[in-house]
Amino acid sequence: MKTAFAFAGDIVRVVESGDRRVMLRVNRWQPPRWVRVWMVYSTRGGDGWAWYLLGVLILLFGGPERWVALAAAMAAVGAGIGLFLWLKKRIGRQRPCAIEPQSWHTLLPPDQFSFPSGHTITAFTVAVSVVHFYPAIAPVLWFCALSVAASRVVLGMHFLSDVMAGAGLGGLLGCGSFWVAGLLSR
Repeated sequence: MKTAFAFAGDIVRVVESGDRRVMLRVNRWQPPRWVRVWMVYSTRGGDGWAWYLLGVLILLFGGPERWVALAAAMAAVGAGIGLFLWLKKRIGRQRPCAIEPQSWHTLLPPDQFSFPSGHTITAFTVAVSVVHFYPAIAPVLWFCALSVAASRVVLGMHFLSDVMAGAGLGGLLGCGSFWVAGLLSR
């Protein structure tokens, strides 16, 4: 009978094998120009400026809940940044672009480690926490968050499992910050 560690090792090997297959397929793909432009702009938006712009828009047009919404989003993003920086240093997973460089862009990664995707964590913490306060803009925020996540894989900055973990962690942090903000605003 396998131990829990042996079983976990098997799961890691399966995930890494799948990640490598996806990486090789994506790196060999020559997407149309519109996809390349979309992916580069999505990843650049995920660098932070799009979230700052959203914060300004919430301040200007967010109504009476604007301060609680901003506090929830900022708390989630702060926790997300701390978490991904800590995890990246502990896990030390090499980026796909360090294994096999992309052929159609010259973007450089913000750091050397891949797991989890910080861009994706941030995108999902913002989307989840803000959507709770402003459900009418949910389609736009989900599109942005998913575009950031997809761009990180298509541009060879992350493996698929890096962005999946980032989306899950970001979603949990976004929900948690909304829940805490609700408790504190009562």
